[in-house]
Amino acid sequence: MMTLSISKAIQVCHSAAQVAWLFAALVLPVTAQTIAITGGKVYPVSSPPIENGTVLIRDGKIVAVGANVVVPEGAQRIDASGKWVTPGIVNPATQLGLVEIGQVADTREGSATPGADAINAAFTVWDGLNPSSVLLAPARNEGITTAVVFPQGGLIAGQAAIVDIVEGTVSDMMLRSPVAMVAQVGDAGSANAASRGELMVRLREVLEDTKSYARRRADFERSQTRDFSASRLDLEAMIPVVQGRLPFLVLADKASDIDNALKLAREYDLRLIIGNGAEAWMVADRLAAAKVPVMAGAMNNIPTSFSTLGQRQDNPALLRKAGVDVILVGTGNSPDAFNVRNIKQEAGNAIAYGMSWDDALRAVTLAPAELFGVGDRVGSLRVGREANVVVWSGDPFELSTKVEHVLLRGKAVTLGTSRQDQLMQRYDTLPPRYSRP
Repeated sequence: MMTLSISKAIQVCHSAAQVAWLFAALVLPVTAQTIAITGGKVYPVSSPPIENGTVLIRDGKIVAVGANVVVPEGAQRIDASGKWVTPGIVNPATQLGLVEIGQVADTREGSATPGADAINAAFTVWDGLNPSSVLLAPARNEGITTAVVFPQGGLIAGQAAIVDIVEGTVSDMMLRSPVAMVAQVGDAGSANAASRGELMVRLREVLEDTKSYARRRADFERSQTRDFSASRLDLEAMIPVVQGRLPFLVLADKASDIDNALKLAREYDLRLIIGNGAEAWMVADRLAAAKVPVMAGAMNNIPTSFSTLGQRQDNPALLRKAGVDVILVGTGNSPDAFNVRNIKQEAGNAIAYGMSWDDALRAVTLAPAELFGVGDRVGSLRVGREANVVVWSGDPFELSTKVEHVLLRGKAVTLGTSRQDQLMQRYDTLPPRYSRP
């Protein structure tokens, strides 16, 4: 029995939501699973940090966050004293579950067969997602609870989705699909084009054809329209883009390519997102004025191509200083399947090169969640959000910090059972320790 009276308990509540939950906890029978993470330094992201805070979870949802949260009798407690508590990390650019072995074609599901037009707008990459991938567990074990899965290749690669890295089916994992249409304007070769100018012409042609197709569907079915530059399904998939309902995520590194993408967005009233963005700092003022977010990393400072001559590690910091919304990615540029956990080091490097710690945390939690339309479900520790919570031994962006606990939708993740951990343990003592004669 609880010895705290209802009237006394209500006095220590700080919000109507806490009062409502308290009434349910004290008056109604406790039948759902209740977990309390207590004593840690809590970083809700959507509000200031809370010293000696408590995160209360019931039936997979966060029901209270604060310094004076009443923990009901019988709740499972996780002692986070001396630890840091944050939302689960969101990696916004991955091919997690789409590629198992890079050199084996049968295990690669992240791209469509490139046609002559290199337009695969109808390609829904999550249809090939493997919920049993051995690469999911290492990501979970390192505090990554949510990921965006990207298509790759061609002028328009296809549609991306955002998933929670839970065990189960693809339907169980799915948070939202699609969340963006992915295109690129910097690699003419992969889009069967001879130059950047040709890429821009073909993108405009697709956008114009989509608008025409949307107006004349009936005529198209009667073969009373001109030929279009893309298939019917690809044009159908592009309609939400030209109507401004689906973000158009354009991968571009070179400053001039980013500027061209901004012009295209103004011309067609697109919800533009810039990905990669190696030289985005050069046009930071224009990106800020257009309110265009940038997905970039802070690990690379050596040019890898002619398009990245201006690459620098303080790119995210310079963009934030200019007022650009920055979303940190885990590989510095292209989506990755094998080292999704590296997004933590990406954030650490961004801080080392001038980004504030708070901005870096937001850039790997709430910022990508809001950008892709799931900020009301993940990315922060707020009442009503999914209980994707990580308890860290210290600063999550320090290399020496360890993950102590991971909760995904309120369910504790068993740490240390991934394929990578098993391989490490197996070969930890090799070569053999031969005894001397």
